[in-house]
Amino acid sequence: MHRLIQLTFHSLTKLWWTAPVAILTGFMAFQTATWSLEPPNIVWINCEDLDEHLGCYGYPNAITPHLDKLAEESIVYKNAFANAPICAPARACLITGLYPTSFGAQHLRCEVTLPESIKPFPVYMKEDGYFVTNWAKTDYNFSPNDIYDYWKKDTSPWRQRKGNQPFFSFFVLGTTHEGPANFEERYRQATASLPASKRHDPDHAKVPPYFPDTAKMRELWARYDDLVSAMDEEVGEIINALKENGLWENTIVWFFSDHGHGLPRHKRWLLDSGIRVPFMVRIPEKYQHLSANLKPGSATDSLVSFVDFAPTTLALAGIEQPEAMQGRRFLGTNPSPPRQLAFAARDRADDMFEISRAVHNGNQIYIRHFLPHLPYIQGGRIFGNQKESMAELRRSKRAGLLNAASSLIWASRKPLEEFYDLKKDPFEIENRINDPRYADQISKMRTGMKEWMVTHNDTGMLPEAEYQSRAKSGNHSVYDFARDQAAYDLPLILDAAMEATANADSEQLEKFLRSADSGIRYWGATGFLAGKHSPNAEGKKLLINGLNDPSPSVAIACAEVLCKNGNADLGLKVLGEHIASKQPWTALQAARALHDLGTLASQIVEKIEKVRKSLEGTDSKRRYRDFNYASFTGWALESALVNCGAAKWEDFE
Repeated sequence: MHRLIQLTFHSLTKLWWTAPVAILTGFMAFQTATWSLEPPNIVWINCEDLDEHLGCYGYPNAITPHLDKLAEESIVYKNAFANAPICAPARACLITGLYPTSFGAQHLRCEVTLPESIKPFPVYMKEDGYFVTNWAKTDYNFSPNDIYDYWKKDTSPWRQRKGNQPFFSFFVLGTTHEGPANFEERYRQATASLPASKRHDPDHAKVPPYFPDTAKMRELWARYDDLVSAMDEEVGEIINALKENGLWENTIVWFFSDHGHGLPRHKRWLLDSGIRVPFMVRIPEKYQHLSANLKPGSATDSLVSFVDFAPTTLALAGIEQPEAMQGRRFLGTNPSPPRQLAFAARDRADDMFEISRAVHNGNQIYIRHFLPHLPYIQGGRIFGNQKESMAELRRSKRAGLLNAASSLIWASRKPLEEFYDLKKDPFEIENRINDPRYADQISKMRTGMKEWMVTHNDTGMLPEAEYQSRAKSGNHSVYDFARDQAAYDLPLILDAAMEATANADSEQLEKFLRSADSGIRYWGATGFLAGKHSPNAEGKKLLINGLNDPSPSVAIACAEVLCKNGNADLGLKVLGEHIASKQPWTALQAARALHDLGTLASQIVEKIEKVRKSLEGTDSKRRYRDFNYASFTGWALESALVNCGAAKWEDFE
């Protein structure tokens, strides 16, 4: 009740100084009614891997009656964005209210430790008297232990609370995940109870222009629509449970997905199609004072980002925003100023490394790639032909069925920058980065991206192995390490990264390789991979010296450059040593470098296979010891063996 008293006292004090007695008397009657209002229950319904493919967003093939009905009673957000196009970093952001890049959680299933200054937001709710529950998945990139009071697949978890205790319940529905979309048996299981009337005819599927319009792609697209219909049924079950328990008018309900569609060119792609999500919030009538003057059934173009979800949820519960949280409150009694830009990042997914950042203003998106030499579709498990969509895309490519738009994802390297005007080009096909008509806007967004990275201490300008090592050497969390400029001079390293990857000449890259900062040395080596300049005699000398660098990340980068420039014997020796590192981040970086070397890796096949086998576990359902670094490193080594001709994918089935 103390939260309510604070709110009412503030309103009363303001009116005392500004209103005549007659108005004050009327207010006292209102205040008496408000005094008994209990904190709202709050439910998050989160589905996986979904764009705005719902009827309430105008998607013509949607059969989503429960969500469409919910939208009629909700505020529908038309510009809601995930902070990453893949689950774990998106969930790390949702649960903390911080950008994962600010505390080293930007990679898929990396392992970080939260400092004492950061708590997952349900912990704050629990401390304030809420009963907090979770259904199924967490995937936060840090331990979820001790967050929830109750963690079970239960459509009515609030029944476990004491009396009328307010509750927060987080539901994660996996029906629309890329798994059922890409594997027929899993699709059949997920849609087993879906009636024929809610299934979709592939002949009526409208495949986006960046996919080949084949019978198989239409089938996969229709399959996804079926999964959305099945998920909508699950949402209906949760809503019915709230109503049956007499809680519907006391509960604020959120619905959103964790990032874009689960098919290629959506999930894992740092485009609008990868980060735009459906999002709606239903606020019951008695809590309309928390709606920021937005009415039920209305739609808003206001920008919201995942980093805003935690502080806004706390605001709805009447809990003050913790100082460490980086998002804005878009609902509640004291909302923040509107957001002008939303930011996102794409980093390592499984064993495939990326470093890309994006800025979105609702109508336009700007993207900067820091590893432009890597293609959109890298080789390896997550883009393997075991996924029906990838098999069909490769079949279409071989058959010559790709047009200019559907060929884009097969580029051998990415452009350094991308910019799309979504009003004119909703499918993000025309990269306008060199269009002079957009020069001013691009400049503003480029500056906004850099300011965001520096302000929030983006740890991604160091390789994962490097920032983990630096943090541990100082007995810091990654979050605290990143805020110590003596330990991490981000502005200097960011400038080096931007220059090195923008085709810096050999002389500049050599200068970086001589730096006292290992982060800058890393970008000096990486610049030779990302740019068009090969190392000269002096550059090779510096790279050879770099093989003994105290930073394994620098040594690995130098080794890869040397392997690709005539010194494979020297580079492979170092890579072979680092794949056996006891530090999993180091082993994974070295393993992926071997994958990228192709046939050159054949010289150390025995070492690769020995290390790969050492990662295997005893679980018959899983080849490697864990579905984390052991699997990712194992997969990268499998790819290295296949790429160099020493094995076939069937050997690892």
